[in-house]
Amino acid sequence: MSEETKEELIKEETAEQEVQGEVVEETTKEETLEEKVARLEQQLKDSEDKYLRVHADFENIKKRLEREKYQAIDYASEKFAKDLLTPIDTLELALSSTNTQLDAHELLEKVKEGISLTIKNFNTTFEKHNITKIETDGEFDPNVHNAVMQVDSADHEDGAIVQELQKGYLLKDRLLRPAMVSICKK
Repeated sequence: MSEETKEELIKEETAEQEVQGEVVEETTKEETLEEKVARLEQQLKDSEDKYLRVHADFENIKKRLEREKYQAIDYASEKFAKDLLTPIDTLELALSSTNTQLDAHELLEKVKEGISLTIKNFNTTFEKHNITKIETDGEFDPNVHNAVMQVDSADHEDGAIVQELQKGYLLKDRLLRPAMVSICKK
């Protein structure tokens, strides 16, 4: 064989090996791409699963908070209601004391004492729950007073409160009931 032929054969073999190497390399690349696609698909499935779990947890927390909110609203006055049991007990005790054989004067004194104690219990409960009486001394304030009568009075200025007809109350800064008053009109 001549050298040229040898060189041609070597070139052909080299070219053939290069082509086979490319095929092998492509096959390796394809496997790598397939593996990569499989890995990415698995990551996608894992991320979707994680998202669905987090979403489900969020929904559960949302439902629980909603349920707790409604329970808090339903039972918001529970503490106040418990504190009102003492004045009720005092009233019942005062009522039961009327069943005894006492003369009218003693009975009246016992009833007065019971009513006084009950009012004291109510005021204590009100203070405990930030319920305060609206003051009716001085000027009329339409925000907290309800004028139901106008009367002539030489002792008061025009527009001043003459008499409190019904007490008014505030819960913290919110009006529960305005004080019913009569005011001076000259």
